[in-house]
Amino acid sequence: MTVFILILMLLSINMLMAVDRLTQESVALVKDQINVSIYVVPDAKEDDVKKVRDYINSFPEVINVDLISKEKVLESFQTRHELSPEIADALKELGENPFGPTIVVKTREPGDYKKIIGALSVPEFDPMIEAKSFDGHEEAITRLQNITNRIERMGLGLSVIFAIISFLIIFHTIRVAIYTQRIEISIKRLVGASSWFIRGPYLVESVIYSIVSVAVTFALVFFALRWIDPYLAVVFPNGFSLTNYYKSSILFLVGTQLLAVVVMTVLTSMLAMRRQLKV
Repeated sequence: MTVFILILMLLSINMLMAVDRLTQESVALVKDQINVSIYVVPDAKEDDVKKVRDYINSFPEVINVDLISKEKVLESFQTRHELSPEIADALKELGENPFGPTIVVKTREPGDYKKIIGALSVPEFDPMIEAKSFDGHEEAITRLQNITNRIERMGLGLSVIFAIISFLIIFHTIRVAIYTQRIEISIKRLVGASSWFIRGPYLVESVIYSIVSVAVTFALVFFALRWIDPYLAVVFPNGFSLTNYYKSSILFLVGTQLLAVVVMTVLTSMLAMRRQLKV
């Protein structure tokens, strides 16, 4: 039962870590799809358009600035509406390219787009800019973050509950073990055995609990990750894999969790023996 509760506690902790990693990847994926498109008037001069591009590129928040020529904008528009003959007829009636160049801006954080849009609302550039389109996903990011926060709170609560249960079970397991062996402990005391000599087997038992629980936990975790990864490959086109994440951090994850469980079980065992060793 002690090992079982420790495994449940470790599984809840690893679930919390996996959810946190998935959230980071999901937010990064959504952020990567966010950009702001600045539509320039058709009759704008090429030098003026480049001046706007260079001005935007001077902001430290900007990662990348793409300047799409009016010809490519027209070609892209025609490709999107190739199944709409009325639109093609309308373009032929115009007899000229009605589109101007488009500047596509990508920043480090979604909140930086408002600063860029505001910086362009000046008399120098305002006559050149026809429209600004912000394809933002702040609502999706906020919703994703809220769901993740709830899951993290639930996972943290489960981890705390299982930690408390583990403490109580180990505490009472050691107490019962010492009580059932109180005669042997009395004999050891009479022949001069020290407290650490008596504690030794119980501390070793606690370490064995920890090693077995961590080993079983990570076996279950890797089994679950191999089952989950094919579904994640559909959602994350960049090839993200939880299995690869765990493999790359296996020494750190196993080491920290094993150390934490050993410390908890050993301290619990020592607290349980402190009273019972007064024979």
